[in-house]
Amino acid sequence: MTSLLAPVRWLYRLEWRRGFFDWARSDGVTWVYIFKVLFAAFLTLWLAMRLELPQPRTAMITVFIVMQPQSGQVFAKSFYRFLGTLAGSAVMVALIALFAQNTELFLGCLAIWVGICSAGAARYRNFRAYGFVLAGYTAAMIGLPALAHPEGAFMAAVWRVLEISLGIVCATLVSAAILPQTASAAMRNALYQRFGVFALFVTDGLRGRSKRETFEARNVGFIAEAVGLESLRSVTVFEDPHMRRRNGRLSRLNSEFMGITTRFNALHQLLERLRSSAADDVVNAIKPGLQTLAELLDGFSARALTDADGARLAAALADYKAELPAQVRRLRALFQESAPSDGAQLDFHTAYELLYRFVDDLHGYALTHASLADHRHERERWDEPFVPQTNGLAAAASGLRAAFILLVLGSYWVATAWPSGATMTMIAAATVGLSAATPNPKRMAFQMACGTLFGALIGFVEMFFIFPLIDGFPLLCVMLAPVIMLGSFLSSRPQYAGVGLGLLIFFSTGSVPDNLTVYNPYAFINDYFAMILGMLVCAAAGAIILPPNSRWLWRRLEQDLREQVVFAISGKLKGLASSFESGTRDLLHQAYGLAAGQPQVQRGLLRWMFVVLEVGHAIIELRKEQAILPVHPAYAESQPWRQAIRVMGRALVRLFRLPSQSNLERALVAVDHAISRVQATDEPFAPHFDTSALRRVKSYLHFIRTSLLDPQSPLAGYAIPHATALSQEPEHAP
Repeated sequence: MTSLLAPVRWLYRLEWRRGFFDWARSDGVTWVYIFKVLFAAFLTLWLAMRLELPQPRTAMITVFIVMQPQSGQVFAKSFYRFLGTLAGSAVMVALIALFAQNTELFLGCLAIWVGICSAGAARYRNFRAYGFVLAGYTAAMIGLPALAHPEGAFMAAVWRVLEISLGIVCATLVSAAILPQTASAAMRNALYQRFGVFALFVTDGLRGRSKRETFEARNVGFIAEAVGLESLRSVTVFEDPHMRRRNGRLSRLNSEFMGITTRFNALHQLLERLRSSAADDVVNAIKPGLQTLAELLDGFSARALTDADGARLAAALADYKAELPAQVRRLRALFQESAPSDGAQLDFHTAYELLYRFVDDLHGYALTHASLADHRHERERWDEPFVPQTNGLAAAASGLRAAFILLVLGSYWVATAWPSGATMTMIAAATVGLSAATPNPKRMAFQMACGTLFGALIGFVEMFFIFPLIDGFPLLCVMLAPVIMLGSFLSSRPQYAGVGLGLLIFFSTGSVPDNLTVYNPYAFINDYFAMILGMLVCAAAGAIILPPNSRWLWRRLEQDLREQVVFAISGKLKGLASSFESGTRDLLHQAYGLAAGQPQVQRGLLRWMFVVLEVGHAIIELRKEQAILPVHPAYAESQPWRQAIRVMGRALVRLFRLPSQSNLERALVAVDHAISRVQATDEPFAPHFDTSALRRVKSYLHFIRTSLLDPQSPLAGYAIPHATALSQEPEHAP
C-alpha cells in the first residue's frame, strides 16, 4: 500500500513546490517588498529619534517615497531625491533672504518655482522627474513654515537635508542587503524573453497567420517594452558595474530592436497589402524567401535568447543573408518569365529590398546581443541614445496648473490667516508635484486625498486613544505596522498607488509622533482638513486646467507624431534613424496611456504611428542612399530624379502637417513623378553601370506610395478615385 501511495505523494510534493515557486515569483515578491519597507521605516524612525532630529517623520516619509521593489530603482530615486532636496533648499534660502518681509512676493516667486519644477517633472517622466518634484515642494515645505521665523530658515534646510539623507541611507541599505531584487536581473530577463516573443510574431507574420488586432496589440507591447527597458537601463548603471560596462551595448540593443520592429512592420504591411489586393503572382514569387527565414527563426521562437543563442542566431542569419542575393536573382528570373506588369515587378523588388534590410538589421541585433557575454566589445561604442519626446504645451500646462494652485491657496492663506493654511499650501505643492508626471493628475490627486482621509481616521484613533497608553519604541512599531503594511500593499498595486502613497506619506505627516509628542486635537483636525482640501483643489485643477488626458492633448500628440515625418525629411542624417525611432515610439507610448479607456482614439493613434514609421523610415533610407551614391552623371544633384525626390519631400511635409484630400493627391502625384523620373534615368544608363542603387531608390519610393494608399491607414479617409488610379501605372505619371 505504501508503495502504491509513493507516486501520489511525490506528485503532491511536486505540485506543492510548483505552487510555492509560482507564489514566490508573484505575491511573494510583494510581501518581501512590504516587509522591507516596514523594516527600513522603523530603522529610520529609531535612528532619527535617537539622533534627536527635529522631525523624525520626515526621515521615515523619505523611506516610503524612495522604496521600490528593485534596488536599482531605489538607488536612482534616492540620488535624484537628494539632488532635488539640495536644489529646493538652496532656492528656499534665497527666497527667504530676499522676501522674508514680503509674504506676497515670496508666495509669487515660490509659485513660479513650483510651476517650473512641475513642468520639468512632466517633461522627463522618469526618475529624473522626481528630482524636479523634490526641488519644487522642498522649497515650499521648508519655506512656508520658515516665514514666521525667517532667521531659522537656513537651519531648517540643513535639518531637512540631514533627515532626508538618513532616510535615503536606510532605504538603500535595506533594499540592497535584504533579499535584493535587482533591476539588472529584471533587465536581463526582459531582454532574453523579448526576442522569443518577437521571433514568434515574425514567423506568424511571414506565414500570413497574424490578425490585424494581434499585430497592433503586439506592437503596443513592443513599444511599452522599448520605453520601459530604456528606463531600466538608466537605473542599472546605479547598482551593477557588470551592466555599467555594457551600457552602450544595452542602449544599442534597444535602438536596434526598435529598428527591426520597424523593418518587419514595413515588410508585414506590404505583404498584407499584396494579399488583400489578390496579387497572388507576387506573393507566390516572394514566398520561398519568406519561408526560409521563418524556418530559421522557428528555432528561436517563444523561448529566451541567451548570449550563446545570440551567437548562433547571428551565424545563421549571416549565412541566410549571404545566400539571399542569389536566391532573389533566381526568383526574379522565374518571376519575369510570367511577364508581370511594371507595378508587380516593383512590388517584387520592394518586398525583397525590405526583407534584405530586415535580415541585415536582425543580424546586427543578434551580434550585439551575443556581445553581452564579453566585458569589453567594439559594439560598446554607440552614440545614438534614446531620445524621448514630450509635448512642450503639455509640460507648460503642468507648470501653469501648479503655479495657479500655489497662488490661489497661498492667497487664501494670507487673506484668512488660517493657522493651517501653510499646511494646506505645502501639501498642495507636494501633491501637484507628485502627480505632475502621471498620465492622470486628477485621479492621482483624488486617490491621495482618499488615502489621506483614511490615514486621518486611523491616525486620530492612534494619536489620542492608543499612543498615550503605550510606552517604548517597540510598542510604537506594533501600532504603526498595520498602517504601513496596508499602505505599502496598496502602493504596490498600480490601480491603487495614489491611495497607498497618500496613506503612507500623510498618515506619517500628521500622526507619527516626534521626540516631544504634542497632543492637540484642534491642530490635528485642522491640519488633516487642510491636507485633504489642498489635494482636492489639486484634483479639481487637474480636471479643469488643461487636463492631460483630454482631447486637446491627444490632438497635440497626434500632430507631434505626424511631425516626425518632417523630422525624417529635414533632420541631420547622423543619428537620425535612432532619434526618429525612439521619438516616435515615445510619443505613441504617452498618447496611448493618456487615451486609456478610449479604444477608438488609441487605434487611430496607433495607425498614425504605423504610417509615420513606414514613410519616415523609407525617407531616411532614401537620404542614406543619396548620401553614399558614387560619382556618376546619373547620380548628379542636377538630375531630374533627385529634384523630383526633393519636390516629393515638400509634398509629404504639407501632407503630414495638414492632412487633406488635396494634399494627399499632391503627395501621390509627386511620388509617382519621382518614380517615373528614376525609371527614366535607370533605362538609358543600365548598359553602362550597376543600377542596384537606383533600384533601391525606386523600391523605397514605391513603398512610400503603397503606404499612403494603405486602406488601413488614417490617410485612407482622404483618398479619392483619381489618386487610386494614379497608383496603378506609376511609370506614366506626369
